[in-house]
Amino acid sequence: MARIPFGIARLDSIIGGGAPPGSVVLLSGEAGAGAREFAYTSAAMNGLYHGDRDAFDLHYGDVAAAATPPEEIHYISFTTDRNHLEREMAYTMDEDLARTAADHVDFRDFAPEYFQLSPIPREWYAGETRTVNDLATEERRETALGALGDYLSEHAAGNLVIVDSITDLVAAVSGDMSWSDIALLMKGVQRAAYEWGGLILMLVQSETLQPTELGHLVDAASGTLQFDWESGGSKRARTMFVKEFRGVLSRLEAENIIRFETEIHEGGFDVSGVRKIR
Repeated sequence: MARIPFGIARLDSIIGGGAPPGSVVLLSGEAGAGAREFAYTSAAMNGLYHGDRDAFDLHYGDVAAAATPPEEIHYISFTTDRNHLEREMAYTMDEDLARTAADHVDFRDFAPEYFQLSPIPREWYAGETRTVNDLATEERRETALGALGDYLSEHAAGNLVIVDSITDLVAAVSGDMSWSDIALLMKGVQRAAYEWGGLILMLVQSETLQPTELGHLVDAASGTLQFDWESGGSKRARTMFVKEFRGVLSRLEAENIIRFETEIHEGGFDVSGVRKIR
């Protein structure tokens, strides 16, 4: 079966090269437990494949025979800009590695669409001060959901797209946007993704959602990776659990893998070990 690499070396090797084309994967978990680092590393390693093949080979290794890295990598944010993304990536992995990789990631900032109806001063997210006359003559932007949908329609086919984050959309539920709009968008993305044949990763902080809301998102995704903190003695460890994933979970079940132990090093997020049913 054809695969698209996540860019997480050991995980990809265990699951046959990556995710099935057309997958929408929810990266869900506690703050700091690894979901965001997973997203940064996925973008960086796939970008590095196009930007510095030697560095890619050193930190990732060989791409599986059945896997094909995406031609384009897109990173969507509703609240931050490219400079912030590059800085955060450099906190997750080697700074030079992050910088080289970021040059091959198409970043889209939807802050103007996201904050347009909020009391947040426009210069905070648009980078400039607008006069009353400017605001009176400027056409109103489309909603963040509409902008996201249009962007996916144009760029998702065959590519890797990371959406950071569904949690931000949930925080903006009011006025013209409701929870049902987000749930319907997720359902629509899952349906369209099958035709697009790419890989879409969607970040969500599970602690901010009601159980039924998280259930709606999980139901609309092809797969869900759950990131948690585990405490043992005086140490805390990050773990990752494949909660559901069509085309992947059955492979893990066949190998009796129930949880991944993870780590973050100069090459970014990776799997450091697996726990199996004994």
